Amino acid sequence: MTAGALEALGQAEVIVGYHVYIELIRNLIGSRAVVSSGMTQELERCREAVRLALAGRRVAVVSSGDPGVYGMAGLVLEVLHQAAPESRLPVQVIPGVTAATAAAALLGAPLMHDFAVISLSDRLTPWDLIARRLEMAAGGDFVTVLYNPRSHGRRSQLQQAGEIFLKHRPPETPVGVVRNAGRGGEEVWVSSLQKFAGLPVDMLSTVIIGNSRTRVLSGRLVTPRGYQI
Repeated sequence: MTAGALEALGQAEVIVGYHVYIELIRNLIGSRAVVSSGMTQELERCREAVRLALAGRRVAVVSSGDPGVYGMAGLVLEVLHQAAPESRLPVQVIPGVTAATAAAALLGAPLMHDFAVISLSDRLTPWDLIARRLEMAAGGDFVTVLYNPRSHGRRSQLQQAGEIFLKHRPPETPVGVVRNAGRGGEEVWVSSLQKFAGLPVDMLSTVIIGNSRTRVLSGRLVTPRGYQI
């Protein structure tokens, strides 16, 4: 969490968010009003946040990681525009630490060159589009970060992603997996493209697939920037 996010939470009158994220910051909320709900209720939460803000309340909508990376920032702005297109309500998007960079720091330095970030969740994006993006990232030799890699109801997509990359990269290509990055129960694994899908990967995990130059150096993933040493 950035200092700016801590400051915004301290100034908020109402805090809105997914109940899991609310519990993660419960010690920072105190007695202030909270609006929380479960998965798939994002639109309803954003509508309530906008309603409260238009009524004059100072509202903080929380996301995990960075609110502009698979977070709530875009939806809040869309809902506000729909509710009050001419409104001059001040909205500040406060950056955070997204899972890609948090996981990369724990693994070493795998994102030192061009990289792509792709979510494997097909709840809002068709799988054929996700698969096409995976194919292009693999073919373009991007280091690739996979968000939402596997859930209870979505077991095959991670395996399919691995198969797509194996068409373009050797099986020993380094892959890092981080679970609960920056939270309690943090776990870090360094594996390979051939074997990583067998790790206990879930929705709390972030997967980083190296490119053709990524190496494991003293147990850490490193993608060279191109300096001659």
